[in-house]
Amino acid sequence: MSYYRLFRGFFRIIFSLVFRWQVIGREHIPKEGPVILCANHISLWDPPLLGSGIERQVHFMAKEELFKIPVISFLITKFGAFPVKRGAGDRAAIRTTLKLLEDGKIFGIFPEGTRSKTGEPGEAMPGVAMFALKSEAAVIPVAIIGPYQPFRSIKIVYGKPIDLTQLREAKSSADTLKEASDLIMEHIKQLRNQHLS
Repeated sequence: MSYYRLFRGFFRIIFSLVFRWQVIGREHIPKEGPVILCANHISLWDPPLLGSGIERQVHFMAKEELFKIPVISFLITKFGAFPVKRGAGDRAAIRTTLKLLEDGKIFGIFPEGTRSKTGEPGEAMPGVAMFALKSEAAVIPVAIIGPYQPFRSIKIVYGKPIDLTQLREAKSSADTLKEASDLIMEHIKQLRNQHLS
């Protein structure tokens, strides 16, 4: 058994027993080929939750400082994370992400770039749109509905792929990136609102 499957099994036990998780819409995840999972961000628990809800391995960016802590570095590397320098365009991390997608892997990202302080989805950063438009990946909106409190239910909802055909065919520009980012975030918000109750 791989480390990834071992860690995923461990987190699934936590999410099942402690947080009484509900996983909705995993049938929308393609069984093969590149996928970008785009989720709202409310907690440090979000990355393992995002990966634990489906069978295929999910890869993530994680701030490079975490890779300087031996035990943490080992664990997050085995869980599919790779380093990114925050606050600047990290070309190595961008290349790693695009190569993962080119190889047909799944990449998980939180378009807001940081955790929401209110629990409400915020504005998307342009990075998610760049990966979506530069690849042929299926772009899946994901809604995480908390709170993460013991013995209170948490939901993770995987939506249908977002149609980005027109934006992928359009001339690349800041406006195109903004439109794609806003579209992705709007799908996440709609998905969250549909499953709040």
